[in-house]
Amino acid sequence: MEIGFGTGHCLKQIAESVGETGKAYGIDISSGMLEVTKKRLARAGFIDRVELYRGDALKMPYRDNKFDAVFMSFTLDLFDTPEMPKILNEIKRILKPKGRLGVVSASKEDGESILLKLYEWAHQRFPKYVDCRPIYVEQSLKDAGYEIQHKETVEILGLSGEIVIGASPS
Repeated sequence: MEIGFGTGHCLKQIAESVGETGKAYGIDISSGMLEVTKKRLARAGFIDRVELYRGDALKMPYRDNKFDAVFMSFTLDLFDTPEMPKILNEIKRILKPKGRLGVVSASKEDGESILLKLYEWAHQRFPKYVDCRPIYVEQSLKDAGYEIQHKETVEILGLSGEIVIGASPS
């Protein structure tokens, strides 16, 4: 399950990994991204493996305990800070006990670098063009009750990024 699948690049990889008998799911609020992703999946021959939904990730249409894993790449940071615990709790609702949440995002962990300050300034001034913002990924998941299983720091366009995998409570 991918939240905020955008152009469908990662969702295509997920669809490939579930195989012919598996099913992948994706939700995105943008009808434009939904159409782009449908075309990408159709070209790859994976459209039958994926159920796409256009909707709000704060109110997902899935039953409780449905998914083994949920993935978000540069999506959690699009939510306002007060909404982050809400989305993380909604994800806990749809995850099976001990299900995994993987989050990739720009990180505030590297402190107050000049590049980070410049990026945050650009995000505040031009949010339409610089829509993602650095966040405290690991701490956000911990605060929401996830057990951190893996954390990796990576460089993304000169900024620090985090890849964090957390397990939902049992």
